[in-house]
Amino acid sequence: MSITTKHAKDTKRELPPGWKWVRLGEVCELNYGSSLVEATRQQGNIPVYGSNGIVGYHNKPITSGPTVVIGRKGSVGQIHFSPVACYPIDTTYYIQHTNLPVDLEWLSNILKVLDLSHLNKASGVPGLNRNDVTKLFIPLPALPEQQRIVAILREQMAAVEKARKAAEERLEAVKSLPAAFLRQVFPQPGQPLPPGWKWVRLGEVTTVVNGTTPASENPAYWGGHIVWITPTDLGRLTCPEIISSERRITANGFRSCNLTLVPPGTVVMSSRAPIGHLGIATIEVCTNQGCKSFVPGPNVDSFFLYYALKCSIWKLQQIGSGATFDEVSKTQCEGFPIPLPPLAEQQRIAAVLREQMAAVERARKAAEEELETINALPAALLRRAFAGEL
Repeated sequence: MSITTKHAKDTKRELPPGWKWVRLGEVCELNYGSSLVEATRQQGNIPVYGSNGIVGYHNKPITSGPTVVIGRKGSVGQIHFSPVACYPIDTTYYIQHTNLPVDLEWLSNILKVLDLSHLNKASGVPGLNRNDVTKLFIPLPALPEQQRIVAILREQMAAVEKARKAAEERLEAVKSLPAAFLRQVFPQPGQPLPPGWKWVRLGEVTTVVNGTTPASENPAYWGGHIVWITPTDLGRLTCPEIISSERRITANGFRSCNLTLVPPGTVVMSSRAPIGHLGIATIEVCTNQGCKSFVPGPNVDSFFLYYALKCSIWKLQQIGSGATFDEVSKTQCEGFPIPLPPLAEQQRIAAVLREQMAAVERARKAAEEELETINALPAALLRRAFAGEL
């Protein structure tokens, strides 16, 4: 059984021999941190703690040794252990002395298990009432047992952290593969083209279509079946980035529409806020004014065009401009160069890239699941520790 909010009835759970239930208020007091704005900090090596952890350094502490820091405002209930004297600021509580024999590192670990975030009562900025915290019950073993548990947890948490870093590196390596695959295929300006390839402008091989938005106050336009795409919608798509009726991504479609519909096979790009989200339509769609649509000509494969744009999106982002946000215009898109081989070669390349990207997506999901499993380990280890299972 995990430790959650502790009422008196929770103390009926059987504990290992030598353990007992105590209220946190019997163990310690929660002290208010002290204000220390960044401009007044002096150069030093004393860690300054906010609710989220270390926020800087100062030349003197307000605690005298190891300290437990608890997020009071903002990141409510976040727990940090400082093995050295430190400076908790006024968004925190801190604990540096105990009324019973308690190892502070052990205490910091059991506070993590309590999940104090559920005690947040503030209506605006999240806040933690220390009276609520001190009413909670915790299971307390003798000091030597606390220290034994702490030693085991240190070793286990170090192993978890090592595994987490390795998993993060694997995930980043997987995420870098699409760009590497694209660079292997698409020559850049100034590089020689393979035989049969040529540089063309988008306006020469596609029809570039601006998006528009109908009047929001006209109910005749809204609540229908025609899918309407925005930059936000494109940003939600995952690989393969397909716009389809099965993966409908708009809350409100059009009932009827006098806007330009683009056909299946169109590559849709967010042209502002931000520039560069891409999708391929498998159905008729229309878009808002934050998108540009590229309707391929008869000698252009939709997926090849999609990958060509994906490889060059950084160059489109460079040419975007605007007073409020960067945007690429229809004229800029029409004049944008891409390398183009014959249609049969486009189709071959697109088929290879689709297979590679599908493999990358499977690897990405596996890496994310691995990382999710590793990230769940600390909480599981802590629950075991404070159920007396270590």
